[in-house]
Amino acid sequence: MAEILVLFYSRKGSTAELARQVCRGIESVPGARARLRTVPQVTAVIEQPEPAVPSEGPPFATHDDLRECDGLVMGSPTRFGNMAAPLKYFLDGTSALWASGALAGKPAGVFTSTQTMHGGQETTLMSMMMPLIHHGMYIVGLPYTEPALTQTRAGGSPYGASHVVGSNAPGKLTDDERVLASLLGKRVAELAVRLGNAR
Repeated sequence: MAEILVLFYSRKGSTAELARQVCRGIESVPGARARLRTVPQVTAVIEQPEPAVPSEGPPFATHDDLRECDGLVMGSPTRFGNMAAPLKYFLDGTSALWASGALAGKPAGVFTSTQTMHGGQETTLMSMMMPLIHHGMYIVGLPYTEPALTQTRAGGSPYGASHVVGSNAPGKLTDDERVLASLLGKRVAELAVRLGNAR
């Protein structure tokens, strides 16, 4: 069974909802299952550190989650055209995995959410790809053969799935955004299964 790690950070729920759609796509692939994980906030307060287990939602990711996965789909809200600090902080601590090649040869995809249409979605997706490329992962995008990519009037990019919050409540994805997030998970899972079968 190919296990795909869906690793994300979310503040208001939009990126978390994209993550759930990605998981649905993964679970639609025979021979694949999703492992949903998040990362803790980065804070300057040192008197009261984050608990080891979050009070709600999925567990916090560990390096073992990365080591054990057969593929990775990673998401973050955009912060000035870049991934959010908590996700970058987690990735910055993965040099031992890089040195051992633990992620090399595994497929990966990325997803994001922004408040506005031109809020830096594509640069955020690219910023998440860079460390994954350094880890030797195969980057999976979304093809224009998928109708939702050309008809979307909200999120969606060949670089990965995305969501534009706009004036909507956080987490209210459009139909096209849901389809594209699910497709991203499906494509990463399908490649992971194929790679596993080829070994």
